[in-house]
Amino acid sequence: MNDKPGLPARQVATRLLSAVVVSRTSLDGLTDRRSGHPAFRRLDARDQSLVRAILVSALRRRGTLDAILSECLERPLPGNADALHSLLHTAMAQILFLDVPDSAAVDLAVSQTHGDPRLQRFAGLVNAILRRVAREKDSLVARHGDPLIDMPQWLQERLLPAYGAEALASIAAAHRAIAPVDITVRDGDAGAWAERLGGHLLPLGAVRLEADPSRPVQEMPGFEDGAWWVQDAAAGIPARLFGAVAGARIADLCAAPGGKTAQLAAAGADVTAMDISASRLARLEENFQRLRLPVRALQGDIRQSDIVVDGAFDGVLLDAPCSSTGTIRRHPDVAYTKSAEEVEKLAEVQADLLWHAARAVRPGGILVFSNCSLDPAEGEAVVAAFLAAHPDFRRDPVKAEELPGLETAISPEGDVRTTPAMMPDTNPALAGLDGFYAARLLRQPATGG
Repeated sequence: MNDKPGLPARQVATRLLSAVVVSRTSLDGLTDRRSGHPAFRRLDARDQSLVRAILVSALRRRGTLDAILSECLERPLPGNADALHSLLHTAMAQILFLDVPDSAAVDLAVSQTHGDPRLQRFAGLVNAILRRVAREKDSLVARHGDPLIDMPQWLQERLLPAYGAEALASIAAAHRAIAPVDITVRDGDAGAWAERLGGHLLPLGAVRLEADPSRPVQEMPGFEDGAWWVQDAAAGIPARLFGAVAGARIADLCAAPGGKTAQLAAAGADVTAMDISASRLARLEENFQRLRLPVRALQGDIRQSDIVVDGAFDGVLLDAPCSSTGTIRRHPDVAYTKSAEEVEKLAEVQADLLWHAARAVRPGGILVFSNCSLDPAEGEAVVAAFLAAHPDFRRDPVKAEELPGLETAISPEGDVRTTPAMMPDTNPALAGLDGFYAARLLRQPATGG
């Protein structure tokens, strides 16, 4: 049975979907081609790509799939039927959202049930449900068009007070779309690279390409030569807030994987990259070898006094670990692996890290705090509490001319808050941004006594 073409990939997709939604395991970790789940690594590259496409679609439209499944059931699935639930979701995602023949998706799902002792008695049910989904796909999807159906309730409850119903619906709609690929050019003419790669030059200087699974970025011109690196346009904003940095001593304190570090180094800064994870820091150094940019890498926890020297840097960037809810359109598993409780815990970590990072800024220097969360608890609230406790720092408001094309992302206080609904385009595949928060803080010069 396992020799049936396409069956192992579907079995792996079902298994990994359960790992994400039941065990809250990272999708990127499970599908890493070097260190991911053993069953995934045993597949060939083509099947690995298929598995990832199935999982991303099943997670991105999980609410829609649940609603359609409920409509097709006479009675709910058994409470302990996680494997059956995941099997149906992976098959339905193929029928509704991927370019997979309906007959193949149905046949392989039924074959899965026959090959799994836990699922054999559900073979008829699976066959009936999937055949109905295939027959009525257009009307079923149309009846569940509200994008908020695909945003988990916990996340809606966190974000609704901050954004309001209309903006939240726009964010949810953006999460349904495949994110484009943005690249940052190391030096030279970004416009020329946009033309060469068939991309579009964005107002902030990044080059935007439509995502194309058949065209891995590693195989594109310029990648191996280190001419550019992949980085969402919003992720490029925090490093821009330092302004001209040539010759300045800048510390990037949670640096891996290194996109912002690379921006600073390419602009001529003397950069020290720090990260608590030795493996992530090693990957950063590997990236910098490809980019041929100088960097001083230091592994450790910035909360340790011997890691961060008081007043040692002209500028400090703290892109703090967070819930990553701003990256759901790229990483839809985040909506199901994170929780409101984790947001609150991470906000406490960010506050602690910011307190320690501040020590490293010289008087008159700049501290930029950022992260890729949509939740104000991890952004505005952290900075407000920090400023209230640190009178030697004040906000240095971001000006409209610093973010051409994204002026609406600047808050009344002068911070930056992007959302996936920003930067619209008539082509959804070229629209949107990651959700990011950034604040620029100035350590006030010491006054004479």
